[in-house]
Amino acid sequence: MGTSVRPNGMSSAAAALRYWERRQEVASNNLANVSTDGFKGQKVFARMVEGALPAADAVTDFTQGTLQNTGNPRDVALDGPGFFVVKTANGERYSRGGSVQVNESGELTDAAGHQLLGENGPIRVTARGDDQIGNLQIAKDGTVSVANAEVGRLRIETIPAKTTLLTEGSGLFIPPAARTKIDPDARIVRQGALEQSNVTPISEMVDMISIQRSFTAVQQAVTALDTARQIATTELARPAN
Repeated sequence: MGTSVRPNGMSSAAAALRYWERRQEVASNNLANVSTDGFKGQKVFARMVEGALPAADAVTDFTQGTLQNTGNPRDVALDGPGFFVVKTANGERYSRGGSVQVNESGELTDAAGHQLLGENGPIRVTARGDDQIGNLQIAKDGTVSVANAEVGRLRIETIPAKTTLLTEGSGLFIPPAARTKIDPDARIVRQGALEQSNVTPISEMVDMISIQRSFTAVQQAVTALDTARQIATTELARPAN
């Protein structure tokens, strides 16, 4: 049997400081991405370790952000659950959409240059180096056409309920092992629209103020505990005359 750790005032305060530091990191990142298309904010919750010490865990909030119509054929978003699939140097990743481009090979990419994958691999929309994206049409089910000629259909996948996705920055997520293709009839792909961040600036600002106040309170508690320890070692332990 392992030996249980009995928290004391100082260890509890140290754990609380780490918890509030993590809360502040997440809130700051959420605020920094308020204007990032398709960004999904994170939420922090506490779990108890070693009996009574708080530790911070973060989960991504996949609530859909507001869809903003842009009228730009280069913009694409999903209305409802699911993810587009892009190919990166680290493997396939999930995306909620954004501005699309055409690379030198005539293939659809995201704004960062990652190939936007179709059900049969990369989608070539035009000849190499010949940007015809103005003639691009993306149907509700993800079918991609150029000048009314079908060239492929976007891969759109979903994940099992209660599955946690790891974020990788730039609006990308690492897919889990279990992945499910969304039936074309159940898809709602919006061309000429962008999904905005699902972070609410006012809520995050209020949370930041609360975090700073709580962090300061714990710091004051640490100072008080340190003062009490100093008194105990220098005054109470002094031999009586």
